[in-house]
Amino acid sequence: MVMGSLNEETEVAVIGSGPGGYVAALRLADLGKDVILIEERERPGGTCLLEGCIPSKALINAVELKDSAQNASRIGLSFDNLRLDVDTLRKWTTGIVDGLVKGVQGLLERRGVEMVHGRAEFKDSHTLLVDGSGTIEFQHCIIATGSNLARLPEGMDPAVWSSGEALKLPYVPESLAVVGGGYIGLEMGLVYSGLGSKVSVVEFFPHLLMGADQDLVGIMVHHITPRLEEILVGSRVRSIEKREKDFEVVIEHEGEILTRSFQQVLVAIGRRPNTESLGLENTQIVVDEQGFIEIDEECRTSEPHIFAIGDVTHGPMLAHKASREGKVAAEVIAEHDAAFDNRAIPAVVYTDPEIAWAGLTEHEAEQRGIPVRVGRFPLSALGRARTLGRTDGLVKIISDPQSGLVLGVGMVGLHASELIAEGTLALEMGATLEDLMVTIHPHPTLSEAIMEAAEVAAGTAVHVNPPRKL
Repeated sequence: MVMGSLNEETEVAVIGSGPGGYVAALRLADLGKDVILIEERERPGGTCLLEGCIPSKALINAVELKDSAQNASRIGLSFDNLRLDVDTLRKWTTGIVDGLVKGVQGLLERRGVEMVHGRAEFKDSHTLLVDGSGTIEFQHCIIATGSNLARLPEGMDPAVWSSGEALKLPYVPESLAVVGGGYIGLEMGLVYSGLGSKVSVVEFFPHLLMGADQDLVGIMVHHITPRLEEILVGSRVRSIEKREKDFEVVIEHEGEILTRSFQQVLVAIGRRPNTESLGLENTQIVVDEQGFIEIDEECRTSEPHIFAIGDVTHGPMLAHKASREGKVAAEVIAEHDAAFDNRAIPAVVYTDPEIAWAGLTEHEAEQRGIPVRVGRFPLSALGRARTLGRTDGLVKIISDPQSGLVLGVGMVGLHASELIAEGTLALEMGATLEDLMVTIHPHPTLSEAIMEAAEVAAGTAVHVNPPRKL
């Protein structure tokens, strides 16, 4: 439905249909609320589904399959004329997105959620103006407008890619400069490297993935370095100039000025909340200098009947955080006892090998002066990892030295994105090392590494050598 001069009233208006907004709308409908979901785009799903985590993981999977096939000769498997057809890959990725979008649309229709297409802004604290003409009056509202890509300064040539453009696979350049060594830049850089591009990564900070445990990052960097042309950390891009057939990129690195030529440039330097032009100044909602909306543990803003969830609020910009907050906001509106009081939010970087963590990291414990006991178990000592030919990785368990309470879990290796759920559950339930150790893990599996790391932390490991006695 497209708004014209139509005026509507509803119990709850939800702005944004990403993984926070549409989940909130569905939960509200299940709780008996009348809901209008407002979306600026033609299709629901938000950045994650349409141009983010879903299409990127489809591309990553394709590249990993190709790499596995190419490396299979060491176990006696060989392939003739192996190639990756980019047109077919593009169609396959688009098909995945289209199928999931239809699934979301079907869920909304079956729940009776009314969808309105248009751009919403607050006229006042109880009225939304949609596309400048139609209005929606609400009793409660949830802001779930997500975030957008941070770009380099204005004036940059439009031929420079954002991650959104890169995910559309316009073509596979011979050479690609990735500006930004965070998770988006690394994931997309490795995709294009796998497709045949010579990829260089330029990162402003002294390390890649600055927010992650560098113990884990180091293993990943060691593994991916041969696949990249160059990794320049502690570097600043001074200029990007579009020429007839390529880009000239001037980089300041360790006091030197480097000039490089690339067929294509991808800028991936983070995201910022979508809170501009929402008309928040027409309400009492508090927004900080970075554009984030201040909320409490019930996801309420300073206007108690207006809620905010996902990337527009503080915390990691992750789809699963937004979905959880969407459920909390919906349940609070329905007068249920709910709060966003989760102990841990898992984070995953889909590099090869994958990195995942939840809870306290070793570096954070050191900075905050928290005494911890750390157990590390290398995948090279794990039978299942050896059968898979992927021993590059480790699992870390961080615990309280006195009680054995699990405070953090981190891992790097094959399928870390799947394994981190057990660590997150342990944190959420207040598990101890003993709980992880006595839980029988199937053998041989990668999940055993979590149990083994707990045993190392407790000093009872049998599959690694004990520390030398002085």
